[in-house]
Amino acid sequence: MSRERSKGIVGIFILVTVLFFIFIVFAFYTVSQLKESSSMGESLLDDSKTAPIAVITIENEIMESKKIVEMLLAAEKEKEIKAIILRIDSPGGAVAPTQEIYEEVRRIDEKKPIYASFGTVAASGGYYIGAATRKIWANAGTLTGSIGVIMQMADLSELYKWAKYKPETIKAGRYKDIGNPARPMTEEERMFLTDLLAGTHKQFMTDISAVRKDRLKKPITELAQGQIFHGFEAKELGLVDEVGSLWQAGRSIHKELKLKGEFSLRYLKPSKKKFSLSEFLQETEDAISFIKSKVETKTAPAYIFKL
Repeated sequence: MSRERSKGIVGIFILVTVLFFIFIVFAFYTVSQLKESSSMGESLLDDSKTAPIAVITIENEIMESKKIVEMLLAAEKEKEIKAIILRIDSPGGAVAPTQEIYEEVRRIDEKKPIYASFGTVAASGGYYIGAATRKIWANAGTLTGSIGVIMQMADLSELYKWAKYKPETIKAGRYKDIGNPARPMTEEERMFLTDLLAGTHKQFMTDISAVRKDRLKKPITELAQGQIFHGFEAKELGLVDEVGSLWQAGRSIHKELKLKGEFSLRYLKPSKKKFSLSEFLQETEDAISFIKSKVETKTAPAYIFKL
């Protein structure tokens, strides 16, 4: 009897170990997929290593700037690269990383010309970054613009009452729980956030005007009310310079800069990092935190300004 019990315990231990291993693999895979969804590749190598025009892709929601800035710096240092095209296909994202990319584009463009080519959509933060370049191409059907700032929250107080759920918040600071879904927002808090968004909106308009003021056909305040335009409309309004594809933009740049050799593009991608056990464990921890964040109920929501 004791022998069978021991076998049962060993079997349970083995089962738990296997399940734990499967969970670790799943967690690592989850983080990898999350990272790949916002990355542009695995290495800085490409099929046209000698092409003088580099293409850096900015796609999906912009939530961090590190990878894009690293590629910009790599293109800046590479002597064979004579120009850079930002291939933008993004609906926007967080304010701070967008502004960080914008600033690096402005700085590098003083030494090495940077252009923009818009794909399916270049809205809000996507347009913000494009506006930092010296010339913008958009396709005829590119959704362009959406110059504005947004913050979204939910008042779940009535739902909480119905569910007889009574969250409690302890705070130190007048506005510390602003946006708490357990209660309606006060008028004072609403005005506070409105003023905060207005300040960010002003930064957005100022940065666009810094580069495109002389090309805009209407006042920036009129164009920056969140409207979306197709490529031809955006050109007529001065938000973009030309209607054309990435390859049309590349050929035009190749001719304008009088670059030698046949026209070709060099696609830059983030450098591939070597495997690190510490990074693996950190990514696993991140994955666990990510999964927990999806199933836990938060008493105070995390909110963020988005462009």
